[in-house]
Amino acid sequence: MLESILSGVKVVDFTQNVAGPFCTQILGDLGAEVIKVERPGRGDDTRDWRPPEIGGQSSTFLALNRNKSSICVDIDQLDGQKVLRDLAASADVFVHSMKPGSAEARGLGFDDLKGRNAGLVYCAISAFGQVGPLKELPGYDPLMQAFTGIMSTTGSPGDDPVRVGVSLIDMGTGMWGALGIMAGLMHRAKSGEGMLVEASLMETGISWMTVFVASYLATGKLPQKLGSAMAMTAPYELFRSADGHVFIAAGNDRLFDKVCAGLDCPDLARDPRFSTNPQRVANRQALKAALEAVTATRTTAAIVAALRQAGAPCSEMNDVAGMLDHAQVRAAGIIQDMPIETAERHRVVALPLKVNGERSSANAPPPALGADTGRVLASLGYDAAEIERLRGRGAVG
Repeated sequence: MLESILSGVKVVDFTQNVAGPFCTQILGDLGAEVIKVERPGRGDDTRDWRPPEIGGQSSTFLALNRNKSSICVDIDQLDGQKVLRDLAASADVFVHSMKPGSAEARGLGFDDLKGRNAGLVYCAISAFGQVGPLKELPGYDPLMQAFTGIMSTTGSPGDDPVRVGVSLIDMGTGMWGALGIMAGLMHRAKSGEGMLVEASLMETGISWMTVFVASYLATGKLPQKLGSAMAMTAPYELFRSADGHVFIAAGNDRLFDKVCAGLDCPDLARDPRFSTNPQRVANRQALKAALEAVTATRTTAAIVAALRQAGAPCSEMNDVAGMLDHAQVRAAGIIQDMPIETAERHRVVALPLKVNGERSSANAPPPALGADTGRVLASLGYDAAEIERLRGRGAVG
């Protein structure tokens, strides 16, 4: 059912790297026809982000571009700009990740395209947004983690700041873009009018800092690096075990009592230093030392089993291999096979949504560069001679 939600919706995807392609992959997983527009001869930058690779293809590109077709258009040529305008005139959604002003300079801005397609939902994804002194600068996920303060809160006390390992700003921006597009489509269904949607890496990073911003505005004190811990509650961090680490999360006094029961140290629950959450936060280091004196003598598996039996939230600390092999992950079915011609086996992370217990069944592998140029242009009314003329001039590929 998920793959039918956007059935009949045509999306023109003029994005590359991570944020934009992740946005449009979400739409493709929901059933939209996504036409990925790439540069002739080169394509999306992530096609060349290798190693690692699978079957000779960039694993990053494969991870972000399923359920799409590919055409090649040179938008620096007038003929290429016309092709893209014609494509947008037939589309429901147009998504780009050009820096502010670049689309408009080529006649591809929202005001340009809505003249031929009043119902177009137009999404512009940028680094710093469409206004302000930095609007024309490029931006990348770790750069924005630094700019928005995320790095200042990440790492252990006394150590240099570090980036969050996953591309949470890129992928988060893709999610916000997809959410805005869905809102635009709902608005169009009610009013018949299109909509301009804007998403930026900077604003996504700021949104992830919501709780830290609230804390700073309330206290005037800058958030500090706490390693795996959380400033507002304790215990809420990693603890050493005899063979690794375990995360223990006690967000209230009742759960702390269960942690102490599961670890067979009920005296800690009665210790006045730890009897309430504010006291545990104030005495965080003493609490960690007391709990780690217990956990360091037991295996991770034993700790997790005992705490779960007691009803205390906890988790072993998995690496990627351990996560993929976990029975809970296998039961979820979120890791799915997606065959590609160049590899015997290729697995992907599916859309993390279910409807009526089912995931999206849309599962087409990412396209070869320019594989659909001729077919898409023909669908727009270009005849074979015109397509060959455009190919000869390098306007399409």
